[in-house]
Amino acid sequence: MSKTIFITGAGSGLGRGAAIGLARKGHRVIAATELTSQKTDLLREAKDMGLDMDVFKLDITNPRDREEIPKYDFDVFVANAAINERGPIAEVPLDRFRAIFEVNVFATLETVQLAARKLVEKKGGKIVFMSSMAGIMSSPYGGPYAATKHAIEAIAQTLKQELEGFGVKVATINPGAFNTGFNDRAAEELWKWYDEEKNFTKREDLLKAEEGLENQFDPQDMIDKMVEIIPADKHSFRIAYPEETKKQMKDTEKKWWEMDI
Repeated sequence: MSKTIFITGAGSGLGRGAAIGLARKGHRVIAATELTSQKTDLLREAKDMGLDMDVFKLDITNPRDREEIPKYDFDVFVANAAINERGPIAEVPLDRFRAIFEVNVFATLETVQLAARKLVEKKGGKIVFMSSMAGIMSSPYGGPYAATKHAIEAIAQTLKQELEGFGVKVATINPGAFNTGFNDRAAEELWKWYDEEKNFTKREDLLKAEEGLENQFDPQDMIDKMVEIIPADKHSFRIAYPEETKKQMKDTEKKWWEMDI
């Protein structure tokens, strides 16, 4: 059955791919992009593909932009907009740490609260949080992003229990490392403030950690999974993908229970 799906952060990466994929499947898609230039680009692509898609500029940190959300009617709200930034937790500048929380947690929750009120009034619907493998695990120098996604996991789990009585479903999608450029841009931010003379974290350790970015998955596989899951009425609360990422998440969680300091 065709659904109306509102998705934030649809200007790039997995969000953009999912918005296009869902529209191609016949769903009505309301695609919100952070920047006007992304809106123009996505509208052009949708027109070229013959897709009927509502596209508008929504910077989730902008209160005036957020006021547009309740004006739309939708069945599924996908909280996808996020930023990523790497850095050693013991040394990351707190303004950078706060900035990533501002987008990934506070602004995200503000959009979700608006969506929740809308869906409660409708007595049904679904909220999907785009979380991450980092919502369950963390690796060296990926702490800032992981901290925000751990927070999203707690928000999603709580919201699921609180909204069940209103007929509103809540779920998370937890991608592994996909080659959209999102992770690579996060690695670049670190070098804007890191100073070998002032920071005790070793440059070679930071560079070694970045080597993991060389083996990222094909984003189309994740986009196809999102297109399958987002409109679905029944599925697991947490959708981790691909299967090897799901196993890695479970194994890592178990390891922490058994680890000594």
